[in-house]
Amino acid sequence: MPVKNPWNNRTALFAVVVAFSIGVLGALASRSESEAAKAAAVGLPGTVGSAKPITWRVPVAFGTNLPALGDNILYVTDTLKQATNGRVAFNVFEPGMLIPAFSITEGVKSKKIDAGYTWLGYDQGKIPATPLLSAVPFGMEPWEFTAWYYEDEGQALTQEIYKQHNVHPILCGVIGPETAGWFRQPIETLDDFDGLKIRFAGLGGRVLQELGASVTMIPGGEIFQALEKGAIDATEFSLPVVDEMLGFDRVAKFNYFPGWHQTFTAAHLVVNLDTWQALPTADQVMIEMACTAGVIRNLSRAEALQGSVMQGFADKGVTTAKFSNEILKELEIVTQRVLQEEADADPDFARIWASQKAFQATYQHWKRNAYLPRDF
Repeated sequence: MPVKNPWNNRTALFAVVVAFSIGVLGALASRSESEAAKAAAVGLPGTVGSAKPITWRVPVAFGTNLPALGDNILYVTDTLKQATNGRVAFNVFEPGMLIPAFSITEGVKSKKIDAGYTWLGYDQGKIPATPLLSAVPFGMEPWEFTAWYYEDEGQALTQEIYKQHNVHPILCGVIGPETAGWFRQPIETLDDFDGLKIRFAGLGGRVLQELGASVTMIPGGEIFQALEKGAIDATEFSLPVVDEMLGFDRVAKFNYFPGWHQTFTAAHLVVNLDTWQALPTADQVMIEMACTAGVIRNLSRAEALQGSVMQGFADKGVTTAKFSNEILKELEIVTQRVLQEEADADPDFARIWASQKAFQATYQHWKRNAYLPRDF
């Protein structure tokens, strides 16, 4: 009796299919391993062991308990942590805990710290042009500043002047105008500034010095004590929600507007340049994206919080006052003189100021026609 051949047509077909499937699966597995290796080599996020952890100590210039002014770095930090599965971690240090609040950029420059979150105006003593990058009297409104910064020459100029100091600055937060100050007595003419002891930052402080004021710069956490004990007669610092938290309304009952001296306030993440350049491109982009998100979230939060705070001032005996147009015009005249003096003394200041003025001149064609008047 002949032996039956087990390899009939059906069995042979099944064997071929199985062999083909095993080959395809093997090829796919090999390809996946190859692609994973390539991803790890270029440092793509989300791959196992794709890139080194980034753990920076990040001191801040403003307490993170302060709404909008200080807490934005927490948003940026949390965003990076979630987006990278914890691989990028900023350890935030409150003002003065790791390094003096006014010395953050210097610490980054010397690599005592890898990064910090600060107001560039505090660097004015060593980099005279920095007030133009942080707060300008009678300057641009917040969205106007970001338009100049991102879409015109602002970012390139900022990075250029800080490169000389081995620092890479990243715009990471913006808020609107500050109050024009807290005073014990009404300000009715420019003569009322003469002899006034006041805490005032940036170029606005220079303007008040021209008017005879005795201007001092002290950190935010020390202002209330100085005001309460009479070491200063008046102060400016930040937004109403911040100033109220610090207690200024308990001592000085006249809160003036508009914030002529600081029409926007910009915060930057400053990173040691060597540290920054050593990062993979993907990590640089991730940090920049988190800061860009921080800018719009920061401005949104700042704008949302002020109305309810100001609404309650009357119940606290606070008078919300506005400088007259006459006083504002006179302040602007003095401001232009101060800005010109600074430009004459520093080429970088002159270049940045010229860039901002050129952008504003063009932007006015849109600004004056596109938006409803504020008194409409």
